[in-house]
Amino acid sequence: MKSILNLSALFMGFLALSQHKTTKETTSIVHKNPTAIFDPTPFAFSHSATPTKANGKYVYISGQSGGEGLNHQLSEDFRTQVQSSLQNLKTVLAEYSLEPKDVLKITILIVGHNQEKLKIWTEEANKIWKNDQLPASTLIPVPKLALDNMLIEVDAVAFIKAK
Repeated sequence: MKSILNLSALFMGFLALSQHKTTKETTSIVHKNPTAIFDPTPFAFSHSATPTKANGKYVYISGQSGGEGLNHQLSEDFRTQVQSSLQNLKTVLAEYSLEPKDVLKITILIVGHNQEKLKIWTEEANKIWKNDQLPASTLIPVPKLALDNMLIEVDAVAFIKAK
């Protein structure tokens, strides 16, 4: 009798699963900038970003420097390093079939940070993140990075949707 009950329960479980309809959930990222505090969009970031449905996984991307190519050649020009660090970030994102719009959070480390470097960062970041779909962001001025002549490093957290 016990084995009949177990088989019956097992059959009911399979029946329930076979009748369950799966729906493909799409996930988008919501960027919020409360009106009670300053508008960060002119500075190329949002106060917060979150997936609307957490049906997926996070991708943590190590700091991408402004090094170019396989030899990691570092230009002495800050703007060139910013452009390279953003290109390197896009390259890592592409490995996951992601784009900058999928980035939730970035941290920017800038050696010898000043207003001119902030202006350059903002201009270049606005070329990558368009339509105010800007990631949450923290900029940290630092005296030095891992390598001599390294002027910027950008790490990121992105979200990859479940398929």
